[in-house]
Amino acid sequence: MKEANILKSYELAKERYAAIGVDTDKAIAELEKQQISLHCWQTDDVSGFENDGSLTGGIQATGNYPGRARNIDEVRKDLEFVKTLLAGNHRVNLHEIYGDFGGKFVDRDQVGVEHFQSWIDWAKANNFKLDFNSTSFSHPKSGDLSLSNPDKSIRDFWIEHTIRCRKIADAMGKAQNDPCIMNIWVHDGQKDYTVNRKKYREILAESLDTILKEDMPGMKSCVEAKLFGIGLESYTVGSMDFFEGYCATRKVIYTLDTGHYEPTENVADKVSSLLLYVPELMLHVSRPVRWDSDHVTIMNDMTLDFFKELVRADGLNRAHVGLDYFDASINRIGAYIIGTRATQKCILSALLEPLAKLRELEAAGKGFQKLALLEEAKTLPFGAVFDYFNYKNGVPVGEEFIPAIEQYEKDVTSKR
Repeated sequence: MKEANILKSYELAKERYAAIGVDTDKAIAELEKQQISLHCWQTDDVSGFENDGSLTGGIQATGNYPGRARNIDEVRKDLEFVKTLLAGNHRVNLHEIYGDFGGKFVDRDQVGVEHFQSWIDWAKANNFKLDFNSTSFSHPKSGDLSLSNPDKSIRDFWIEHTIRCRKIADAMGKAQNDPCIMNIWVHDGQKDYTVNRKKYREILAESLDTILKEDMPGMKSCVEAKLFGIGLESYTVGSMDFFEGYCATRKVIYTLDTGHYEPTENVADKVSSLLLYVPELMLHVSRPVRWDSDHVTIMNDMTLDFFKELVRADGLNRAHVGLDYFDASINRIGAYIIGTRATQKCILSALLEPLAKLRELEAAGKGFQKLALLEEAKTLPFGAVFDYFNYKNGVPVGEEFIPAIEQYEKDVTSKR
């Protein structure tokens, strides 16, 4: 897109937004500060480097598009390329199974900081910050229950694993001088009718209390709820109601994965209530279709509502934004760029709302005027502001990223 057209369009958009009390330069500056945590598992369909086993624990990656990253170097190469196409400075989110194990098997209750030192070094060299996740799925001891397992030996295995993951996250945060956000999600549940629901939840709460007991200043822990998993459809131990209570009473960050709720639920409705009772939110931005998440994030009503509610609730500075999908049916690099840019678009759209005026109208009981302004704001020249944001940050504008990804596929991923 020609520079003159970008600049001209932006000046017109800036003037139009100013007429309703919105400062587009301020919105862009705020968007530039928003770091999005890029999920490393989009590069390789959640395979990791631990073994060649298939996914278990109620999750599934579908599709066999060519070019999947096969090792740690290819994962890093893909992430480095993704970075060149995105405005802003972003983060990388790692699962424990992506450790640098040097070709040796390291069981999950033996993992240590040394297995992620090369990630820490790589992140520093490439101006990334790191986030982290414990990994309870795809392991011989996963079964249907991990941290909620009545079998003490299995439960203790996963407690030790998760404590070690917190220590790794702590080391990452100290090295990057910025807290590493470590997410704890367990797949625990049962396929059919479950009688001892309360028992498993009591065990899970006790396990988490043990895991989170030690204060680690270099990291922040968060816990993630889910509706169900494949093969675990009838009961999920770590459901939303369980983790709402747990996070509120323990003052732990709550992870909102937009694909982990009923298909007809509007996840945006949960934001304002959660912010009253939990210290911060971790956002896993995804797109559910029918049964679950893991489709590439797009700028749809659900994601727009999500970020608009976050901004309206003055919660953007209390939220950490990450992506969580693993689409193996299309070009994986393209999936990254589409999802990240869609998330940025939704954040920008939220920042461009005439919020002060809307609040004023609502407080005055002027419902017609408020609704009219909300409707008119939908057709303001948002696209020109987003184009300028990308231009200002020296990355492709509009659809210009498509041929760059096609070339990378031709030169790199097609040869894997």
